[in-house]
Amino acid sequence: MPDPLDPRALPRAPATTGATRSDLHGILWMLISCALLSGVAALGRHAALAGVPLLQIVFLRLAFAVLAMAPILAHRGRGMLRTPHLRLYTLRVAMGLVAMTSWFAAISLAPIGEATAIAFLMPLLATMGAALFLGETVGWRRWGAIVVGFLGALVILRPGIAEASPGALIAVFSALAMAAASLMIKQLADRDHPDTVVLITLLMQTVVMLLPGLWVWQPLTAELWLVMACMGLFGMLGHITLARALRAADASVVMGIDFARLPFAVLFGWLLFGELIDIWTWIGAGIIFGSAFYTARRERRLAQSSGSESVQPAAPVASSKPPDPP
Repeated sequence: MPDPLDPRALPRAPATTGATRSDLHGILWMLISCALLSGVAALGRHAALAGVPLLQIVFLRLAFAVLAMAPILAHRGRGMLRTPHLRLYTLRVAMGLVAMTSWFAAISLAPIGEATAIAFLMPLLATMGAALFLGETVGWRRWGAIVVGFLGALVILRPGIAEASPGALIAVFSALAMAAASLMIKQLADRDHPDTVVLITLLMQTVVMLLPGLWVWQPLTAELWLVMACMGLFGMLGHITLARALRAADASVVMGIDFARLPFAVLFGWLLFGELIDIWTWIGAGIIFGSAFYTARRERRLAQSSGSESVQPAAPVASSKPPDPP
């Protein structure tokens, strides 16, 4: 789901062959991340159905995430807040808020399983955006995978056959906004430490959403305060565990487990709201995910091939990647 930072844009573990202990650790971390991030969506839907205004949900989601990161800031000091790239952060914050707000709007109107299925479009849209706006080379195989992924979205939406819900259409828009935000994350991750990217983004988004959140503010019950606090905590832990999964195992291994978000989302939707998704949503989600998985593996192989060809043993160069997240 759209959140302040998507660790898929952070440095990956080196590729390995065969199943390893590290791969198993990566799979475990990824399963935990899928459960936590699906839990954030379920809690957000619960708050929306309970009548909490959308802008208040977004503000409290961000504010509690900042509080959850406070111990990290206290440990590492104010140096985490220094950056010369405020203009890029401003663009990232704006697009991230659009993505997050539209995501919570989508899950307030559609089953979280359906919205999660459509969210698998994000990496495909990011690949397309990288080709169109960042000048990255995308071959015909990956363009084909993007087209197949969009066909999967059509299977879910079934235009002309079934009436697409407003929530599903907003979920498509949210995936598009998050794809744009992820392109900015990649640029920031090449410049600042990942923790700095997370913290500055969260702080700026929280400040921006303060007045809108207070404008629509409604008193919350003790239960809803607990829901909002858990959203912030689960969101932060979900991204930490996702980052650890990407550090422990190759991206292709981790990406193969990402589909677990859908069963978790469907499970939470059934337990909390008594809702299920139809077989066409499962089929469409599988098509979209398969396309995204192929694209991720293809990009990884091309990156490895390019890296091996550019190796110069006599003159080692320093890596431009930021340090791995904790």
